Amino acid sequence: MATRHSQAGPAESSSRERLLQAALTVLVEQGVAGLTVRGLAGAAGSSTIGVYTRFGGRTGVLDALYERTFELLHEELAALPPVSGDPLPDVLAFARTYREFALESPARYAFMFERAVPGYDPDPDLRMLAQRNTYDLLAERVRPAAGPGLDEDSAGYLVWTAMHGLVSLELTHRARTPPPGWFLSPEDDSYARIFQDGITTVLAGVATRQKPDNGLFGR
Repeated sequence: MATRHSQAGPAESSSRERLLQAALTVLVEQGVAGLTVRGLAGAAGSSTIGVYTRFGGRTGVLDALYERTFELLHEELAALPPVSGDPLPDVLAFARTYREFALESPARYAFMFERAVPGYDPDPDLRMLAQRNTYDLLAERVRPAAGPGLDEDSAGYLVWTAMHGLVSLELTHRARTPPPGWFLSPEDDSYARIFQDGITTVLAGVATRQKPDNGLFGR
């Protein structure tokens, strides 16, 4: 797979991995603000020259980090029980794992799914890898539920956007003081309940989606 960061030779693999692990630690503990060449070199006990040698610069580090974060998410998803063919438990298991991964490190999640680093555009090949390692696994679980009015890709996308939106809003709310009378609280399981309700509702809608008629939405 061609990416912007060069592949390290055997002699460099240990140093490259140390720098990458340092980058992941910096991301989790300091957020994207710490992802500078100087900051990464210091965290890894290396030099800025070492970072440039092994990654070609900050963009190379970010590409490698982007790839690693999605590998970590894939490991969590791959540990789920095999797809049973019953969409509701299959999708909810996936969704819960996705949510837990996001809550574990909001900074990591933001780096993966938002434009948290100004000007950084992940390598297209890495984005395709991320899709195969995450979205495609969800689409496989949604596929049996797709109604006659939806193709499989659209059904998977609708469930993913609902899941992603609920998680992203929860992270935003958790990072701020809730307004008076807000009905969800991070102190109990109300966010978990609304998350499950949302996924269940969207999946039910996907399953009952009919082919469009000649009305407004069929034009």
